[in-house]
Amino acid sequence: MRFFFALHKNRLAAALLVGASVLTATGVASALPASATPAARTAPGADKPDAASQTVLLTGSTTASYFWDDSSGRAGDTGLPASGKPMQKGMAASPSWPLFTEGYVIYKGKKAKFFVGDRGPGEPSSRGVMLDLDAKTFADLTGGTFNPNTLMVNGNGGMGHIKVQYVITKWGDGVGKKNHPVAFSTGAWGRKDRNPAVPPKPLVAKPAEPKKAAEPKKTEVVAEPKKAEEATKAEAVAGPAAGSSKNVVLTADVKREKEARDLDGAANAAASSSSGSKGTAAAVLLIAVGGGALLLTGRRRRPGRRRA
Repeated sequence: MRFFFALHKNRLAAALLVGASVLTATGVASALPASATPAARTAPGADKPDAASQTVLLTGSTTASYFWDDSSGRAGDTGLPASGKPMQKGMAASPSWPLFTEGYVIYKGKKAKFFVGDRGPGEPSSRGVMLDLDAKTFADLTGGTFNPNTLMVNGNGGMGHIKVQYVITKWGDGVGKKNHPVAFSTGAWGRKDRNPAVPPKPLVAKPAEPKKAAEPKKTEVVAEPKKAEEATKAEAVAGPAAGSSKNVVLTADVKREKEARDLDGAANAAASSSSGSKGTAAAVLLIAVGGGALLLTGRRRRPGRRRA
C-alpha cells in the first residue's frame, strides 16, 4: 500500500511541476517586448529606384569612341579630366554637354551608365564622333578587355568606334548645351544654355481591349434542289387550305375504318353468344327428354301386385 501511495504522490507532483513550467514559459513569452521579434529583411536593391522610372530628358544616337586619361601621358592625355575627378569607369567626355550630366548608352542590347567628366572628342566631333566613353566601359560593350599597360582595348576585333544610343536622365548645372551634342569647335561647351531640350513624351501603353467572344456559327440546312422545287410547286398549286383538307379526309377515313372494325367485332361477339346459348338450350332439352323417358320406362316395368 505504501508503494502505490508513494507512486500516486510522485505522479501528482510531476504533473504539477509540468503545469507550472508551461505557465512560466507562457508568461515569459508574453512579457517579451515587441522589438525582440526579428524584423523582416528587405530584399537588397528594393529601395533603389527602377531604371524604367527615371526621367528621360533627351534621347538620340551618335558614334562613340573611347579614352583613358590618367595624366600619365601614355595615351596622349594632357592631364586630369576637366571635372577634376580622377579617371574612372563610367566617366565620359562630351564636346558640348554640361559637366556632370548623367545618362546611359545602349549597344547591341547592352546598357552602360555614364556621367560627363571631361571634354572631348576634339577634332573627331566635327566628323560625327560626339561621345568618348572610358576604355573599360567600351571593352565591356564590345566584348574586349582593357589593357592597363597600353590603356587600350584588346580582343574586340580592333573596334575603336561604335554606334550607340544615348539617354540623358540628368543635366549638369554648369555651362554647356542641354540638347543634342554639337562639335567641340562650336564653343557650345562654354556657354550657359537657358533653353534646354523639351523632354520627350513618355510612351503610355494602351490598355488591352477585351477580346470579343466568338459568335456561334449558324448552321444552315440547305434542302436538295429537286425536293425544294417540288415542295414549292405543291404549295403553290394546293394553296394553304390543301394541307388542312387532306388532314380532314384522312381523319374521316380513319374514323370509318374504326367504326367498321367495331361493328364487325360486335357481330362476331353476338354470333358467338347466340351459338353458345343455342347449344345450352339443346343440351337442357336433351337432358329433360332423356329424364322423362327414363321415368316412363321405370313405370312400365314395375310389376303389379299379385292377389293372394
